[in-house]
Amino acid sequence: MMLAGGQSAAHDSARPAVETISYAEGVVRLIDQTRLPETLVVQECRTAAEVAAAIRSLRIRGAPAIGVAAAYALALGAREYPGTDPAGFRAHLAAVAELVRRTRPTAVNLFWAVEQALAVAEAALADGVERAREALLALAERLRAEDVARNRQLGAHGATLIPDGARVLTHCNTGALATAGYGTALGVIRSAVAAGKRVHVYVDETRPLLQGARLTAWELQAEGIPLTLITDNMAGYFMAQGKIDLVLVGADRIAANGDVANKIGTYSLAVLAHAHGIPFYVAAPTSTVDLRLPTGAAIPIEERDASEVTHLGGQQIAPAGVAVANPAFDVTPHRYITAIITERGVLHPPYGPALEAAVQAAAAQPVPTGG
Repeated sequence: MMLAGGQSAAHDSARPAVETISYAEGVVRLIDQTRLPETLVVQECRTAAEVAAAIRSLRIRGAPAIGVAAAYALALGAREYPGTDPAGFRAHLAAVAELVRRTRPTAVNLFWAVEQALAVAEAALADGVERAREALLALAERLRAEDVARNRQLGAHGATLIPDGARVLTHCNTGALATAGYGTALGVIRSAVAAGKRVHVYVDETRPLLQGARLTAWELQAEGIPLTLITDNMAGYFMAQGKIDLVLVGADRIAANGDVANKIGTYSLAVLAHAHGIPFYVAAPTSTVDLRLPTGAAIPIEERDASEVTHLGGQQIAPAGVAVANPAFDVTPHRYITAIITERGVLHPPYGPALEAAVQAAAAQPVPTGG
């Protein structure tokens, strides 16, 4: 995998595998993930509306990544306000925040970042609009750096659960592309490989948008990590054949009791893993935890366009006019989850107290970003 400037990503766990999102001189640059694996295209966004459109259209996706993108959207929105009136600026920023909130409803990281941005801006407004603009950009840059650092720590904790020679089943994309540049579940795999462990990854294709086939396979192949791509409905077969040692997935929102919303199909894998006595691990930073929701039943599930199911690569694969359901996520009950891996350590049931303690620790002592 090649980074800007021609650097090779290799297996160096001390740096991001790819630069999913970055900022310089008023421009947010992000990898257009809808163009992968055919071509690596970097989109330049100069307005909050362009970032919001990129989130909505999945040009940037993954719960941690869209949280960082949301913060940058508010920073760009602040630059767009032409005046110096605090009241006008506040109203303008509120409108930008609402635009960003309407992009995707399930991943809590996006809302977490928007709330932080509004609070930072409000505090800085006491010193004027320009100071608020500076504070918003500083926040976005900090969240980006913290996400990479947080996921490195998460990866190190999770790597202890990966035995040498493990055959790991993944779902969707949880790598550098889904974050600010390191990865959650794939970050665990990267850390295990960097520690010298042999890992073979079974990659679910992840219908309907094939994030596993298009993105996870691309990342793993570029890093030289052995993989086998399978269709989603092959998972049970390979478990029954004794070819899967553990399942490792990410999360878009984790309720207070440990119920997890993740890419559609995750729940099925959890039930299959439970039936076969296979550990089922969730890897996610504490920013994905939503203690305000008591259970997964309260997590909003995004329903996406029918064309994602009826078409593949622009080719129609279903009868015209057929009725379609296309929920983008499902909820896995906590009883099927062996452990939740965070930057604050590996959490075991009962998840309620463990998640609350991890979130409180993260708030009290942010992860260092240097080094």
